[in-house]
Amino acid sequence: MRSSAPHFERALPLPQAGRHTWSPAALPAGLAFLRAFGVGDSLLNAAADAARRDGTAPEAALLASGAVRESFYYRSLACWLGTEFWNGEPELSTPVRYPSAIHAGLALLEAGREPCWLAAPQGEALARLIKRASAGEHFAGRLAITTPSSLAKAVGLQARASIAREATLALANLDPSLSAKTPLSPGQRKLAVAAAGAAAFAGGLAPQPALTLATMALACLFLASIWLRLLAGAASTALKPARIGPKLKDRDLPIYSIIIALHREGPVVPQLIRALDAIDYPRTKLDIKLVIEEDDHATRRVIEALSLPPRYEIVIAPAGSPKTKPRALNVALPLARGEFLAVFDAEDTPDPAQLRQAAGRFLGAPKRLACLQARLAIDNIDDSWLTRLFAIEYAALFDVLNPGLAGLGIPLPLGGSSNHFRTEVLRDLCGWDAWNVTEDADLGFRLARFGFKVGILPSSTIEEAPARLGAWLKQRRRWSKGWMQTFLTLSRDPKRLIGELGLPGSLALALMLTSLVIAPPLWPFLTALAAYDLTAGLPPPASPVGILAASIWTSALVFGAASILWLSLLGMERRKLLSLWPILPLLPLYYLLTSVAAWLAIYDLILRPYHWHKTEHGLARTSRQGLLRAQTTAPETSALCAMPER
Repeated sequence: MRSSAPHFERALPLPQAGRHTWSPAALPAGLAFLRAFGVGDSLLNAAADAARRDGTAPEAALLASGAVRESFYYRSLACWLGTEFWNGEPELSTPVRYPSAIHAGLALLEAGREPCWLAAPQGEALARLIKRASAGEHFAGRLAITTPSSLAKAVGLQARASIAREATLALANLDPSLSAKTPLSPGQRKLAVAAAGAAAFAGGLAPQPALTLATMALACLFLASIWLRLLAGAASTALKPARIGPKLKDRDLPIYSIIIALHREGPVVPQLIRALDAIDYPRTKLDIKLVIEEDDHATRRVIEALSLPPRYEIVIAPAGSPKTKPRALNVALPLARGEFLAVFDAEDTPDPAQLRQAAGRFLGAPKRLACLQARLAIDNIDDSWLTRLFAIEYAALFDVLNPGLAGLGIPLPLGGSSNHFRTEVLRDLCGWDAWNVTEDADLGFRLARFGFKVGILPSSTIEEAPARLGAWLKQRRRWSKGWMQTFLTLSRDPKRLIGELGLPGSLALALMLTSLVIAPPLWPFLTALAAYDLTAGLPPPASPVGILAASIWTSALVFGAASILWLSLLGMERRKLLSLWPILPLLPLYYLLTSVAAWLAIYDLILRPYHWHKTEHGLARTSRQGLLRAQTTAPETSALCAMPER
């Protein structure tokens, strides 16, 4: 609950070693004043050395070390400046400047109050403030000091309504045709009615020819999409290994933001923090946003109990609709301080070198390369037959298809995790569509529409797959619904789409969406029809049209089965999963289950298009990664897992 007035603590009198007694030549200004408050020279010198090594602000290096808490540092600063330290929830001037007040570390307090300004200075702003104080300027009555996290919380509370509005509607308001907020445009409705009427008329007039023509068109479409998948698989085998580039020095690395949306994820938070702490990147240059919903008190309690260092920030997503992952990501996007930004899921364990590799790749590439997709792999493979098939599917997608599509320059749908972006480009595109439940696929195609490229990062992130059928179906029906939303969004203005992607890119996109949206609901019927034809011993077709139709359908069946098997084996080989070959006969059942999920998705799309089926994490019973760690005796492995803070 808000207090009725600001709660300030009057600074204590300065110790004998006051603010004018130290030599600025000995230490950076952001550290030297702490001598007066009992902080030893050895600690301050170590922080100064770390700041020079990492190319970062001295106070950031000190706070990242964990030896000094943020509250102690800023309370001491207020005391040294001879002004108040704020500890409460004051009323800020309305309207508050969001998010610029947070980035600047300065907010105007309510009119008529003293002091007038609330400050949480960092970096150059902190150095300038100390320099002015050293020159004799007084700030009592004008300026109150608080911590950066407290200032961010206060500004966020004041700007709550505008944060919710922008996170939800920024893209839809800028260009409604790019958002899934309206499932069908008026033009799409008219087209659907016209197509249904034409089909009914043709079916009533000449049912057999109309059915033959429709099935031939579908068969051609499916065959073309199968050939695209085969082409991508072939392209992936011809690609040269991606160049990682030289390892950059810490001082040459930019600030890197990480955003993770958490909802009812308390059980996996400790595991997530261990994975993030193992990332090999300067701690002073990590900016990690943990986004939780306003009513998710359980997850918040778990995070707060860990007493995380300043590089972690809890971001509260204001209550509102739709309650989706992309909306939560949009809440944190304006607060990101990094030049680059990564998105991970709660159960993820990224390769420790992934951020360094991504930063090196971005810095050495033209700005058209706006996104890098790391490879996702399943960890709990041995939990069930579903997780084994899920692992094979992921290996085919992330180790074969996506690299092949990227190598061919074809737009590709992003995975929901381990996406790395240029933050500026992401903001220019209004972030994620809050109304699309597969915001990753939508954003990958939107990047392509605006002329940006998506590359593949040869680094893996380990994920947990749902082991039970019910959980798997919930996740898959959400994915299928999101692909349908993306298809409807992209098809609103075909002329514009062709103008943005070109005809070849648009056709490739249409074929990709065919395999994601159109084919899955039809698989059971087509499979049953093929099985009937093969077992009934029907006479061969007599007419040329019948022969052509039979040839196309046979080709689609043969090449479709071959593509599934070949791409799966190729992915299994690259992911070292060939020992799973006995499970391959269950792939047809797996694809039929995908069809069930697609029909459930159609139901959801009609009745609850923005409902988010939550995937529960932290349920894995096995861990391939853990087994590999246990079998590894190299000392460097243990050192990497227990990497100390820098």
